[in-house]
Amino acid sequence: MKKFEFNGQKNICGERIRMARLAKRMSQATLAIKMQTEGVVLEQDAISRVESGDRLVTDYEARAFAAVLNIPIEVLLKPDEE
Repeated sequence: MKKFEFNGQKNICGERIRMARLAKRMSQATLAIKMQTEGVVLEQDAISRVESGDRLVTDYEARAFAAVLNIPIEVLLKPDEE
């Protein structure tokens, strides 16, 4: 059986993507457009599902999110603060 969820989420970086996007005062639609400049085609609804944890994030998408949001990829993947 394949496991695609961790703690009820399909990704660990969605909330961090949302926070980085909001810190840059960027809409989900703008983020989707900027992702296309990195060669990753994602629509606004896919960004919404990523941020809510309802969609898996591939390694190349994580790399593109980090590049577009100008943050180290490690920020997207670090463990939760306890």
